[in-house]
Amino acid sequence: MGSAGAKRGKRPAKGGGRRRGWGPLLRIGLIVGAWGMVLLIAGLAWLAWDLPGIETAGTADRKPSMTLLSKDDSYLVGLGELYGAAVDVDALPAFVPQALVAVEDRRFYDHGGLDPRGFARAIYVNVTAGAFVQGGSTITQQLAKNLFLTPERTLTRKLREALLALWLERKYDKDDILELYLNRVYLGAGAYGIDAAARRYFGKPAAEIGLWEAAVLAGLPKAPSRLAPTRNPDLAAERARLVLSLMVDEGYITQKQADAARRDTVTVVTPPGDGDEGLRYFADMVTDEVQAHLGFIDRDLLVKTTLDPAMQQAAFDALRKGLTRKPGQPEQGAIVAMTPGGSVRALVGGRDYAESQFNRATQALRQPGSAFKLFVFLAAAEAGIHPDDRYTDGPISIGDWSPGNYGDRYYGDVTVREAAARSLNSVAVQLADRVGPAKVIEAAERLGVGSDLRRDLSIALGTSEVTLMELTGAYATMANKGLAVWPHAVREITDRQGNILYRRAGDGEVRVVDADAVASVNDMLAAAVEWGTGKAARLDRPAAGKTGTTQDSRDALFVGFTAQLVAGVWTGNDDNSPMRGVTGGGVPARIWHDFMLAANKGLPKQPIPGVGQVPPRPAPSQPVAAAEPQRQDKGWAPSFLPKSWFGGGSSSSSSKAHSDKWKRDNFEKVGQ
Repeated sequence: MGSAGAKRGKRPAKGGGRRRGWGPLLRIGLIVGAWGMVLLIAGLAWLAWDLPGIETAGTADRKPSMTLLSKDDSYLVGLGELYGAAVDVDALPAFVPQALVAVEDRRFYDHGGLDPRGFARAIYVNVTAGAFVQGGSTITQQLAKNLFLTPERTLTRKLREALLALWLERKYDKDDILELYLNRVYLGAGAYGIDAAARRYFGKPAAEIGLWEAAVLAGLPKAPSRLAPTRNPDLAAERARLVLSLMVDEGYITQKQADAARRDTVTVVTPPGDGDEGLRYFADMVTDEVQAHLGFIDRDLLVKTTLDPAMQQAAFDALRKGLTRKPGQPEQGAIVAMTPGGSVRALVGGRDYAESQFNRATQALRQPGSAFKLFVFLAAAEAGIHPDDRYTDGPISIGDWSPGNYGDRYYGDVTVREAAARSLNSVAVQLADRVGPAKVIEAAERLGVGSDLRRDLSIALGTSEVTLMELTGAYATMANKGLAVWPHAVREITDRQGNILYRRAGDGEVRVVDADAVASVNDMLAAAVEWGTGKAARLDRPAAGKTGTTQDSRDALFVGFTAQLVAGVWTGNDDNSPMRGVTGGGVPARIWHDFMLAANKGLPKQPIPGVGQVPPRPAPSQPVAAAEPQRQDKGWAPSFLPKSWFGGGSSSSSSKAHSDKWKRDNFEKVGQ
């Protein structure tokens, strides 16, 4: 019994001892595990507390940017952070995403956002090499960091990156993740995304790049600035060769294809914005035009412009060559060139954008001098005055005003054509007096001049201030056979999703000058270039134009055109100080000649519209005597007297309203 009791006591003691030995440990383990789980959940909750919603992956917050493309859609310049068009992976050559996967995350299609094997391999490779050769982050992790996180290197940021990577993998499939990455990855030189980088470095969209170019771009995420082909072409090429080798290892391409790509002689483009400040003036103009079309800019924009890079460079070179910095010569200048339809092909607003961002082509209001006589001759032609009609060129007085010719030289009995060619002031004033200043102003407004114009006879000599852009646009109307012209620099605006926000509908067919008047005026302008004051601008092809020089040579201009291109040149000083012996037929005409010679190279030689087709004069004409002193009627006054003395006033409201009405009635904005 004792033995039995001993046994019964022993077994419970043994069993009870087991419960007393392991029970507390089990309870402690459960408690620790529970608290560990609580702490883990709390930690994850803390890490995830202010993480952005994954649904914002495609629309991450950042400053909007504009990418400007040329008339042939090549890259010009990026304003702000540079983002290209959104690309679809399926629309890219297969080797583009393959190159990226091969060098950045070869197990991309096998892992779920995190890749422990890849991380371990990267550590081994880096330790073996004794340098940082491979990174351990997956493409998904890099996307999470690029979209949502700061670049700080802390354990907290790394954990948050891992969480976001896991969530991205749950929300998006692999191709979507790769597409987001390709559209947002920073690739140096201010370019974000594969399309922006392709345009920036190679002057073409991502869909058109070759294998070597794809390898260069795929090698950039490791060190975008240091490896940029515009900065370190040798390092970029070395990295690209590594990418090609990895693509061969992964079976994406053959060794033969890799060898052929390595021999590719791809030229990295240097766009006109790099070192050529002239393009920045154009970019400022485009920015203003975009804002006028769209208002507040709240997204990345891709802007297709009208600019021709070769013509832009020619304009910049011609202006730099013409502005010599010699004493008494002009310190500043501007050039604007456009097609007869008004598409701006080149624009330089000053000598040096770094020194002054003031755009003298679009912002400066300056007196055009005799270049304004275009509107006098036009109003006269529309009033029935023929180029072969004769006037007496001699001293003339109107009230107390006695406008004289340049150098006080007079030619006596001359035709209107000769008066235009020699820029004879007395005849121009007589013509303006005959048709009336109001007709001259109406002609200027009809051709697009929107600046304030004085209602006095001094308008015939270009005493009202205008911009070079609107004056050149007016001459473009004559090159456009009398059809209305609206100078413009933007063809189309889209956002990064490809949505069209604005597209130019076309130039229209609105006639503002009849064919006979076009023929008469262009005949006179052609004479000015062929044997008149603008002969320094003569080209190897038909050309027409007009010189302009203001009092004391404070402004000197030449505006003219060939059949395919219209250009205006202004030279002067920003402080309006006089130049010494500078006339429109000198420095500006030579700058115009140099630019137009380069810009028209290779274009067919075509006649000026209307030249050789001047309508016959209806009846013989006798010389007209020089004008006698006339009364000071309300509506005109010499420019040196206050307009309020004579009740004339400015034509500001009617001029601006007329110009705006033409734009509203005859040009259409679509897609907005």
